[in-house]
Amino acid sequence: MEEPYRLRINGGVLSPGELQYICEAAEALGLDAISFGSRQDIIFPEQIDASKFSQFDKIKFVKPKRDGVENIASSYVSSEILPSTPWLTSDKYLYVLEQFKHNPRLRINVIDPKQRLVPLYTGNVNFIASEHEDYWYLYVRLSGWEKTKMYPALIYSWDMDKIELAIENILIEEPESIEMVFDLVSDAVDTNNRTVDKPLEVPFYPFPYYEGMNRIGSDRYWLGLYWRNNRYDIPFLKAMCELCSDNKIGKISITPWKSFIVKGIPLKSKLQWEKFLGKFGINVRHSMLEMNWHLPVNDKEALNLKKYLVTNFDQNDISTYGLTFGITSYASDTYNFTSIVIEKNKQPELKGGFTVRDTYNLLYAKNFDPNSREYIMHVQDVDKVELPGLLMELSQLYFEQLGAEREEESSNKVLKESYEEEVYQCSDCLTVYNEVYGDVTQDIKPNTPFEALPETYECSLCEAPKSSFEKKVLIKTS
Repeated sequence: MEEPYRLRINGGVLSPGELQYICEAAEALGLDAISFGSRQDIIFPEQIDASKFSQFDKIKFVKPKRDGVENIASSYVSSEILPSTPWLTSDKYLYVLEQFKHNPRLRINVIDPKQRLVPLYTGNVNFIASEHEDYWYLYVRLSGWEKTKMYPALIYSWDMDKIELAIENILIEEPESIEMVFDLVSDAVDTNNRTVDKPLEVPFYPFPYYEGMNRIGSDRYWLGLYWRNNRYDIPFLKAMCELCSDNKIGKISITPWKSFIVKGIPLKSKLQWEKFLGKFGINVRHSMLEMNWHLPVNDKEALNLKKYLVTNFDQNDISTYGLTFGITSYASDTYNFTSIVIEKNKQPELKGGFTVRDTYNLLYAKNFDPNSREYIMHVQDVDKVELPGLLMELSQLYFEQLGAEREEESSNKVLKESYEEEVYQCSDCLTVYNEVYGDVTQDIKPNTPFEALPETYECSLCEAPKSSFEKKVLIKTS
């Protein structure tokens, strides 16, 4: 199957005017619908005439595998409507995304760890917000790496573009470790890194329901729209863009689940939007049984398998609240980001014209949390007819384990022993020096005692002298 053309949508965010221009271009190219991709980009689902591309100077048509150009994914879509890091506002996302001027060759994620809608680690370069304003953890997974590794420094918001570009430029060196990446990037660019003072903590939340009209605060709403065939009619989208402009709505956000969200619908316009959706016959209450799926683009076989499984769930009244599902194959290099993965096996090569039925493996994320980045094999080499029963079994295991985990966490809190850990804190800006992590911004290796730091040591953030640091005792549990 030929790879379809796509449009890069920086961070999955675009204005109604931009979407309207894209729809008009798609119409001129003979399309009646567009689709959304799992990287929050726009897909032209049918073949289009490349000789007409010059008519649309505001659009750059790409095929990621051919052109080596990737979209930047972000959790801007979740801002204001899901739990979030306080300093990471919608405006901050836009400022950060705006700095990426080049066409990235690596997959970049710009993510809030407190939300659940957008996966954290599906990029090659994953910027994840820390508790320190304008500083980000960086998790890297380059081609050939088995695991995602944490960069040993926090990245300043306004250095993100040049650090990612530096990582692209060192790929020729074929770096094999995160330490090598750090050394090469540090040699290539000057940055305002901050030392890592504690590991990233990612809270667990059930996967959210993201469709329909939902209230924000007291005077606004957000609208999530999902079409099961991932073919969004162009006449509907154009009319929606006009309605957004009338309501002074500035941005439309694409999700990784082949859907999109409109935020900031005024309270006084709610009825107008509901009548608009009714006029076009739009269903806004799909079941979570069918919404939370990640499928390969334009793969009819995967879509049919999903329909078969969803029908079985529905007939058996199975709840999948909080779970997400992915369908993939042995040949896929896509990074899994769902709770449960259905993996199609390669058929054996048989002589004599024999054919065999397809078989599948079932995997689930540790604790059913895809952000754990660890998948457990549940069963291997099973027939399609066995999948519904096995998935129902996994669904039941999820709910049983969910309750057990909470009880175990509660009991662990009681059993944990407290201990004291000495750190040193800058009295000017409150930056912490923890000898466990050292200070890579000044070439101080992990496990270096504060007393062993040179007298010329300065705070990595405000450059206060070593004498400004005061010993503090943290009470921790083990």
